[in-house]
Amino acid sequence: MSSQSLDPHGPPPALPPAAGPYVRLPKSPGLAAFLSLFPGLGQVYNGQIARAFVFFFAWVGSIYLTSTGHEFPFAFMIPFVYLYNLIDAWKGANAANTRFLGGRTESEEDAGVESPVWGASLALFGVLILFNNLGWLDLDRLARWWPLLLIAVGAYFVYASVQQKKKAGEIENEPPRL
Repeated sequence: MSSQSLDPHGPPPALPPAAGPYVRLPKSPGLAAFLSLFPGLGQVYNGQIARAFVFFFAWVGSIYLTSTGHEFPFAFMIPFVYLYNLIDAWKGANAANTRFLGGRTESEEDAGVESPVWGASLALFGVLILFNNLGWLDLDRLARWWPLLLIAVGAYFVYASVQQKKKAGEIENEPPRL
């Protein structure tokens, strides 16, 4: 033992260094998910207004179409949209926090900019409903063709995956820069 520790009148032991200032993150993932118990509110909290409208109208539209006699696939879509909405709100808040701390997110390179897909989805919903209301389109007759949407989305995911693999392969095969 050192003589300093035996001396009751000596200086107190040194305190550990301070951990640094507390940083308050801009978004709470838990609050975003909680607000998304009503679809779209978590996205509004995250500043993703177009996504909020898409989730809200997809959820309400699925409920409406289920109640009007189109049980399949819309009864399946209700919980899917609801749960995806919760997950998206959580991930959106985490992405906002990552951007705030100076890191990059996996899918969102432009901070605060929503994908044009969300706006295009809203426009497409609006056009379909308008055409149905004007009598130019009969959504009841189109209901049997909904699997085409699944085919198109699946084909897009396959195409995007192949393009991403090609891009990753090009980066790996690049000679090192000097």
